[in-house]
Amino acid sequence: MDSAANTRDRVDEYINRGLRGFWVPVAVSVSVKVGKPFATKIAGENLVMWRDGAGKIRCVEDFCPHRGAKLSLGVVQEGNIACRYHGVMVDGTGTVARVPAMPDCALEGRKALTAYSVEECAGAVFIYLPSADRPEAPPFEPPVEFTNGEWEVFPCMTRWDCSYRLSLDNAADPMHAIYLHSDSFTLQYGAKQDTMNLERTEKGFLIERMGQKGVNLDETEVVMDEGTMFFRLDIPYPDGAGPGGPFRIIGFATAIDEHTHHSFFWRCRQVTGLAAESWRFLYRAYLEDRHWFVLEQDRVMLESIPEDSRRREMLYQHDIGVSRLRQMMVRRAKEHFKALDAAEAGKKSA
Repeated sequence: MDSAANTRDRVDEYINRGLRGFWVPVAVSVSVKVGKPFATKIAGENLVMWRDGAGKIRCVEDFCPHRGAKLSLGVVQEGNIACRYHGVMVDGTGTVARVPAMPDCALEGRKALTAYSVEECAGAVFIYLPSADRPEAPPFEPPVEFTNGEWEVFPCMTRWDCSYRLSLDNAADPMHAIYLHSDSFTLQYGAKQDTMNLERTEKGFLIERMGQKGVNLDETEVVMDEGTMFFRLDIPYPDGAGPGGPFRIIGFATAIDEHTHHSFFWRCRQVTGLAAESWRFLYRAYLEDRHWFVLEQDRVMLESIPEDSRRREMLYQHDIGVSRLRQMMVRRAKEHFKALDAAEAGKKSA
């Protein structure tokens, strides 16, 4: 195999595991309860989260530095996590805080585990996955809808048995909606033929249908900046669906491993006060089932796609958003390997 093919496979395998150098959502906040460890797997790594004495979520490798048992099977004590096997206690920095079976043990005070930066926002827990070129967490900058006070937002999290890359491809392909979701509440309207336009933005790109606006899922904004990767799209809602204009979705796709991922969707309406309360009630009572109906159509379709499908695809003009997204991901992966290879070369020459 030539060097170009080796590089291509190396990059592809890295992206498949989960592109790093981003803040990614890993759980809804209510899942991480006071006094209880929470286990998860992200980008192929087993992690454990818990709330410390101040209620702040901590996240480290789910691995006891003593003998390797899962810390998530342990207990939260003194704001730290203690292994159930022998009681070894680890703090939120991944440092061994105490070995109760042997006071003054040499393990105490040793940094033993990788710890992850954590932020809570908009009802979800985000961690930073470091890459070789971006080893330190940048400032957490969530979508503006989460923080500016003008939007009512709440998260939806689900697990799909397919690569997270398929979810991202799906979001960068607005044209699929009029076909796949043609029997849904709001996505049955509009033309079934069109041409796509791609406009590059400061932080990513906008992919849009040329022939119609505000009729169906007619455009998607893909954001991939220094520390965040997500998509933003609007779905037209009739007046009977409550106040706030279009139904906005902010979406993230977080790799569990090469074969599964968590899809996160924030349901958003631009409402405040009493209008926000009315929207929440209407959504829970009437609209939520319709939202899940559409997501289930996406899930079934994406899970049906073979894992090696990219090797046999025949893309056409409507896929310019998919192609652009993949190019951006490859570029980020190559930046990771450039830094990684430079670091390895430096070790060898030292």
